[in-house]
Amino acid sequence: MKKQAVGFKFALVMLLLAGAVVTFVSFSLDAKSQDAGEKKKALFVWGGWEGHQPRQCIDIFAPWLEDQGFEVEITKSLDSYLDAEKMERLALIVQAITMGQITPQQERGLLAAVRRGVGFAGWHGGIADSFRSSTEYEFMVGGSWAAHPGNIIDYEVNITNHDDPITKGLTDFKMHSEQYYMLVDPNVEVLATTTFSGKVLPWIEGTVMPVVWKKLYGKGRIFNITLGHTAEDFNVPQARELVKRGLLWAARVPGAGNDPVQTNPYLPLLK
Repeated sequence: MKKQAVGFKFALVMLLLAGAVVTFVSFSLDAKSQDAGEKKKALFVWGGWEGHQPRQCIDIFAPWLEDQGFEVEITKSLDSYLDAEKMERLALIVQAITMGQITPQQERGLLAAVRRGVGFAGWHGGIADSFRSSTEYEFMVGGSWAAHPGNIIDYEVNITNHDDPITKGLTDFKMHSEQYYMLVDPNVEVLATTTFSGKVLPWIEGTVMPVVWKKLYGKGRIFNITLGHTAEDFNVPQARELVKRGLLWAARVPGAGNDPVQTNPYLPLLK
């Protein structure tokens, strides 16, 4: 009987491992399943404050996205947002521009493309601290940067949704970087958070702040992660993996996840 039990347990473990491998292979194949000439197109747009190393960060993810079967273009010009024909063909825009300025015409081109269904994704200040005077842009992103108390500090990121494909299998992890205090739209779906200790600003002790979220703007999927102060942040495996999965999700790669379900933290107040 003991031998039979051991044999059963071994078979069960092997079956579970096989299932995990099949799932991983299936997801990878889905990301590369575009027919010849029908590759998904991604536009990387960078600029703004150089302290956030926008080009260095893009150089981490653009080649990887090409490996997933995407056709990738990298530009430093927001005039790409004026090219309606180009924007129509895109599956994904990845922006890395902290602060900076966008003209009304450029903004209209970007917003229209996302409303039609183009994905929009980025990290740290690259999308959530861009174009500070453009309120409709901030509404699209779902949040904006407010502060980073203590500047570069040690803190923890907590995965709050363990079922979503963007976070599935990832564990909580430590960062040594800026801990972003955000102004966040309650309409987003939060996937990971961080908690402020209050050591720098005692009045925010215990504040739980979103780190990773996804949302819709029209038909377009928005993915934001507040990590990525510099390229070094992405030496943390979980941080790098979250961005990779978020880009695929925003581009609507099959298997990368469904449309968001809003976290809406204020809803319980009505009950």
